[in-house]
Amino acid sequence: MADEQIHWDERGLVPAIVQDAQSGAVLMLAYMNAAALQRTLETGEACFWSRSRRELWHKGATSGNRQEVVEVRYDCDADSLLLLVNPQGPACHTGRTSCFHRRLPGSPEREVRAEAVLDRLWATIQERKAHPQEGSYTCRLLAAGQQEMLKKLGEEAIEVVVAAQSEGNERLVSELADLAYHALVLLAARGLCWSDVTAELARRFDR
Repeated sequence: MADEQIHWDERGLVPAIVQDAQSGAVLMLAYMNAAALQRTLETGEACFWSRSRRELWHKGATSGNRQEVVEVRYDCDADSLLLLVNPQGPACHTGRTSCFHRRLPGSPEREVRAEAVLDRLWATIQERKAHPQEGSYTCRLLAAGQQEMLKKLGEEAIEVVVAAQSEGNERLVSELADLAYHALVLLAARGLCWSDVTAELARRFDR
């Protein structure tokens, strides 16, 4: 049994860090007992132990935001787990991609990786979808429906071509940023995830 390799604490639990297998983003921290680990290995979807409800918690069973487990690792002391997953929606109950979306005041601010910028943008779009805010362009776009989104996406694609043909690099980068943003909004509206795109890219690399 896999759980025989793990050093459980006095409560029979072990912390489990969940990481996006494609982007590398840390999504959440939860706890597992032996039954949760076994269920995870059997089903291929993340299952945890809810300390507040004192019961097994199949991630996404209610919200639909399931986590397909790619691999389970354990650390050198065998007292914590790392789950590499393909998320089928936001990990956080707030609608954000990751539970770790708040920076501690006073902590250093350094230039972040491109993946982290995309993760933050995706999290913001998901939050606007779950909790509409007056005056938000993202909310207006989502409320307008797919046809309006496709129209905007087409317009942005044309502007990218025009910028590449007759304008400078700065303008091209700006238009590409607009195109990427509108593509992400369309993904959110269709119930897809940015990780679906990165998974497809990874699959192509494996050919």
